[in-house]
Amino acid sequence: MILRTVRRKLTALVAFSAVAALVVLPILNWLMHRQLIAQIDDRVPEAIDGFEQELADDLKDLDVTARALADQEGTARAIAAGNTAALARRAAPFHDAYPDIDIVFFDPSGKLVASIGCDHPRQTLPPGLGGEHVVLERGCETDPGAPTAVAVVRPIVDHAGFVLVCLPLDADYFQNSRAKLGLELALVIGDRLQYATPRFPLGHLADAATRRRAVRDDGDETWAIAGFMPPSIGRAQVQAPAARFYIALDVTDIKTIVRHHLEIAIAILAGVTLVSIALGWRLASRMSRALTRVNDAMQRLERQEYVKVDVVRTGDELEDLATGFNAMVDGLQERDKLKTTMGKYMTEAVVAHLMAGEVELGGKTLEVSILFCDLRDFTSLSEKREAQEIVGLLNEYFTEMVDCVIAEGGVVDKYIGDNIMAVFGAPVSRPDDAMRAARAAVAMREALARLNQRFVARGLPALRFGIGIHTGEVVAGNIGSVKRMEYTVIGDAVNLASRLESKTKELATDILISDATYERAKGAIDGEPAGEIHVKGREQAVAIYKVRGRAVSPAA
Repeated sequence: MILRTVRRKLTALVAFSAVAALVVLPILNWLMHRQLIAQIDDRVPEAIDGFEQELADDLKDLDVTARALADQEGTARAIAAGNTAALARRAAPFHDAYPDIDIVFFDPSGKLVASIGCDHPRQTLPPGLGGEHVVLERGCETDPGAPTAVAVVRPIVDHAGFVLVCLPLDADYFQNSRAKLGLELALVIGDRLQYATPRFPLGHLADAATRRRAVRDDGDETWAIAGFMPPSIGRAQVQAPAARFYIALDVTDIKTIVRHHLEIAIAILAGVTLVSIALGWRLASRMSRALTRVNDAMQRLERQEYVKVDVVRTGDELEDLATGFNAMVDGLQERDKLKTTMGKYMTEAVVAHLMAGEVELGGKTLEVSILFCDLRDFTSLSEKREAQEIVGLLNEYFTEMVDCVIAEGGVVDKYIGDNIMAVFGAPVSRPDDAMRAARAAVAMREALARLNQRFVARGLPALRFGIGIHTGEVVAGNIGSVKRMEYTVIGDAVNLASRLESKTKELATDILISDATYERAKGAIDGEPAGEIHVKGREQAVAIYKVRGRAVSPAA
């Protein structure tokens, strides 16, 4: 019965398709044209986003350089002493790391003290600059021919002066972006074209200035041109006329492919219309068998029997359906395997969070305890041993440390070289997260002592570590891009925990915790005050404590 029904319906369908072919052709042509526009609309934002990401990364380099130089007391002393050589030495590592940037130091009155990377540095600090990014005509230079630059200025610690860091938007910058992103670029300052890469179709620039995007033929080439203002400097128009960037994408290949697809589609439609009637009756029986097999397999799958379908070679969507069904079965089996494997790396709470489909960007505010654990002198140890031996040693060390974290319900957020970052309280917060983190740190100390006994017995050096723990509010969630993200936590609490781990070196101890953690965990651990640390952005100092060990019960 199924066979006869499928045959009748298929025969009627292909007969109707022969009549409808003439109607479909103009619609197909219109759809192919829309496909061309859609492809261009997809690629233009991607290209803009790619350039914006490159520019944003470069601006982060400016911020890092300016902040690092401004916050060093040595910089303040060098400016006060007028020691240009010392300032040059301090700026040199940053200029070596980011050779495109220029760095200029000014005294408190705004007069030039020293510069690096500039041929004709500004003699005075431009007025009205704050901590935000600004677009400066001629950047850090006074030469009228110098290119416009994106810059940031920061006051130096103790009001000792200012540091101005500039990123010139010159030919090298645009050529480098062109090579990375595969597009043509232009920059217009006010009504003046500052720069355009060699193949940019300048004849159509005016069209792009008045439209969201323009698609124009230029000889044998087709270009999509769009103007935009990168959000990272969109509010920085304070020291220069309005700046506007333009991209030009060569979409000749897309147009050729779409046209080729249209020709192929027309040919296929004509051919299929002629042969489909003859093949329809024969295919009907094969299709009915394929449908029956898929239906039977679906019923068994409902009973959680992971069975696959024997694919019937129909050469059409039914074959794809059977193949897709088998892929679905593989996926379900792989999902179970993945869930089991993920359980080895994180707690059940995070596994459930991810397996439930919580993979959108964003997060929520939680109070968590952050633990940083860093090996001491591991770099010198690594230089003396083979890479395979170091990897084996690290894996043995990580196994012991991570077991302590997971045993207390923590989540290993990431490995940073030989550094472990663990989180207690995300994605699910508990009232005793601080206590869990402190207990984990003590357990890690004990585990390291046992591990060192084994290492020494094998002729290996004993390892030392430093642990810092802080409890506070963070944003916990999926961070990154829609193509690559990770579940992590960010916020001031993370930075403070890292600071505490670094502070262990100065205090010659292995575990330091903040007062916020100590107040919540003092029932589980024995601690002693270790002074205070001052953290940038906080008005009050943070009290810190050394962890001597587990708390001693009154009965003991």
